[in-house]
Amino acid sequence: MSVDVKERVNIPFSPPDITDVEINNVVEVLKSGWITTGPKTKEFERQIAGYCNTNRAICLNSATAGMEMTLRVLGIGEGDEVITSAYTYTASASIIHHVGAKIVLVDTAKDSFQMDYNKLAEAITEKTKAIIPVDLAGLMCDYDKILEVVNSKKNLFKSNNNIQEAMGRVAVLADGAHSFGASQKGKMSGSVADFTSFSFHAVKNLTTAEGGAVTWRSIDGIDDEDIYKIYNTLSLHGQTKDALAKTKIGSWEYDIVEPAYKCNMTDIMAAIGLGQLSRYEGLLNYRKAIINRYNELLNDVDGVEVLRHYTDENTSSGHLYLIRLTGKDESFRNEVITKMAEQGIATNVHYKPLPLLTAYKNLGFKIENYPNAFDMYRNEITLPLNTLISLEQVEYVVENLKIAINK
Repeated sequence: MSVDVKERVNIPFSPPDITDVEINNVVEVLKSGWITTGPKTKEFERQIAGYCNTNRAICLNSATAGMEMTLRVLGIGEGDEVITSAYTYTASASIIHHVGAKIVLVDTAKDSFQMDYNKLAEAITEKTKAIIPVDLAGLMCDYDKILEVVNSKKNLFKSNNNIQEAMGRVAVLADGAHSFGASQKGKMSGSVADFTSFSFHAVKNLTTAEGGAVTWRSIDGIDDEDIYKIYNTLSLHGQTKDALAKTKIGSWEYDIVEPAYKCNMTDIMAAIGLGQLSRYEGLLNYRKAIINRYNELLNDVDGVEVLRHYTDENTSSGHLYLIRLTGKDESFRNEVITKMAEQGIATNVHYKPLPLLTAYKNLGFKIENYPNAFDMYRNEITLPLNTLISLEQVEYVVENLKIAINK
C-alpha cells in the first residue's frame, strides 16, 4: 500500500464534495436575476419530499431553524416540556430554550449512542409536548419503540393547538441532521417520525453550504398545505406572501400576521442542493464502501469497538464513522487524537454530552446524572469519512490509529 506524501500529511475530516454540476447550477441562478427564495428552492422542496416519500417539505437556512420552527408550528412554548438526548449537539436542546419551554434530558442506554427508551417513558409528564430523538452518525433511532412509548402516555397529553389536538399525543420530532438518505424497515428517514429536520451544512453528506429542510407525516384532519403555509410564514417574518408570490401581476400587497422569524433558504443554496441530490445515490454508495473498508481493517483490532451502520432493519446514511477505545479514558483518547493529527489525520469527537458544557451546567444539568452518556463520550473518536477520501487513505488512517493506540 502506498499513499502520496501530500495525502499522507493532509487527510481532512469532512470537506465538501463540489463538482461542476453544483457550480453550473449556481452560475445559472446567478445569471437568472433571481437569487433568493424562488423557483429553485421550490423545486428542491419537491425533490426532497419525493426522495423522502412525503407529501411536502420546507427548505430553511438550517436544521436548527427547522426544529425551532417545528416547535412553533406545534404551539410549544412557556410552561411546556420537550425531551431530548443528553448525547447530542447543542442544537437539539437550544431550540427548546428558544421557544421558552423546559429542556428535559434523557441519558443514553448503556453502551449505546441512543437515548434510553425506558427512561424516556419515565420522563414524560402532562407538560411534555414533544420528543427530539437524535439520529446520530446517520443511523435512525428506534422509532417503533419511541412511538410505542408516546402512544402509551396518551392519557397524560394535553394539546396546545389544533395540530397537537389532531395528533392526540406527544409529537416526535427527529433531529435528522445526520440521517438524510437513511432508511428503517424500508421507510426513508423523513417519513417515519412525525416531523424530521435535516441539515445541509457544509460538513453534511448533502450540502447547500448552510441550509436544512423539514418533512412531516400527514396528520389526519390537517391539510399538508396548511402546515407548509405555517412554516413559510414563520420563516419570512410572518409575511403572508413570499417574494416569488409577490411578483405576480397586481400581487404586491401582503400582510404581517405575526412578528415572526427570518430563516428561509435561497435559490443559490437550493441550486447547490439540487446538484448534490442528483449525485446523491453515488455519494451514499461510496460512503458505504469506505465504511466497509474501515470495518474490514478494524475487525481484529483489540480495544476498538465500531458503530455498525448496516443491519437487517437499518440502512445508514453513513455520515460519521464512530469508534470507541474500550476500557480507555478521556486522557488516552485525547492523546490518540493528537498523535493522529501529527500524522496529518483530522479526527473529531461526537459528542460532548450537553451537561459537560457551560451553557447546560448553568441551566442546572449535572453530568453525574447521565453516566451512560459520559461513558460513551469518554473514549469515542470519529474517524474521517467523506467522499473525497480514498480507500488507500482509509488504510493509512487505520495504520496510524493502531500505532497511536499502541504507543
